[in-house]
Amino acid sequence: MQLSDFQFELPPSLIAQKPLPERDASRMLILDRQKDAWEDSAFRELPDLLHGDELIVVNNARVIPARLFGRREGLRSEKAGRNRRTAREFLSSQIEVLLTRQIAPQEWEALVRPGRKIRVGERIEFGDGELSAEVIGRGEYGLRQIRLTAKGDVTKAIERLGHVPLPPYISREDEPADRERYQTIFADRPGAVAAPTAGLHFSPAILERLRRRGIETVSLTLDVGLGTFQPIHEEEIEKHRIHSERYEIPAAAAAAICKARREGRPILAVGTTVVRALEDAAEKSAARHGKDWGAAKSLVEPGPAEAGIFIKPGHTFRAVNQLLTNFHLPQSTLLILVSAFAGRELILRAYQHAVEARYRFYSYGDCMWIK
Repeated sequence: MQLSDFQFELPPSLIAQKPLPERDASRMLILDRQKDAWEDSAFRELPDLLHGDELIVVNNARVIPARLFGRREGLRSEKAGRNRRTAREFLSSQIEVLLTRQIAPQEWEALVRPGRKIRVGERIEFGDGELSAEVIGRGEYGLRQIRLTAKGDVTKAIERLGHVPLPPYISREDEPADRERYQTIFADRPGAVAAPTAGLHFSPAILERLRRRGIETVSLTLDVGLGTFQPIHEEEIEKHRIHSERYEIPAAAAAAICKARREGRPILAVGTTVVRALEDAAEKSAARHGKDWGAAKSLVEPGPAEAGIFIKPGHTFRAVNQLLTNFHLPQSTLLILVSAFAGRELILRAYQHAVEARYRFYSYGDCMWIK
């Protein structure tokens, strides 16, 4: 398929720049795949609209303040007349470091700006020298590998000095309120550099209403990384290589998912990150078990893994049959994922309605329930 098949026009005024005063106050577009139709609703209606036998799966990843601002030291060569000498100088300028993925206890992949000035071996200091980064390698897409050290605990230093890594389409600097609002109420596993935004709509009141209806909720962890915002540069989407993301499915969650499938109950994924984790796990399980994979106990298996799956039209969904999701960027991997789940034509028509009805788009925006 062509990337241009996933284009739609979105007025910039519909891109939500701030969250609503109340988490659960968002609008919700209900998309019915069987009826090929949609209707306008509100997220607060979701507990009453569910049948009551659904298994809801959420992502409990916690966003870290991954955006750091520091200073660098460097070397430069000088030439004076016939004499050539090397002098060490302190070069003071602001360097922005965005942590994108932890690869070892003190080592991260990161984007550095301005990247062309930062070479392997250079050091960047943050704050009053309480945290520093040494560049130890280069990777694809302009990534650097850095090693973080601190006078005290590295994690605490990042928490104290870092800024919330708001998405690039939010055209403002982060504010103190974002530290709480750009986290879901499920967030308890630090490591993500972007929020699993479909979960932002849930409030304690919504969870209590779900509990009273007897609706089961389980958690997994997928550390949302750079791939969430990585643009597609290939016109043929099949040529695109997506970033992998680390996830972990607890044993209790895997057992609940297999039990729900065995009982014929709907599995409602809250967000594309949950879809990616579950479908990757189901694909790996199917590859391991072959013809015996159909047994419910092997639908997904517990434990850590890396999701390198690019879900696009033609994908066979093995685990997920309902999805709650926000509205996504044109020509993005996430729009392609929801198009694979509900059909490209239906999704684009629903998006056109959302534009005309002035739904709020992207991370702090409204949501869509696809059933």
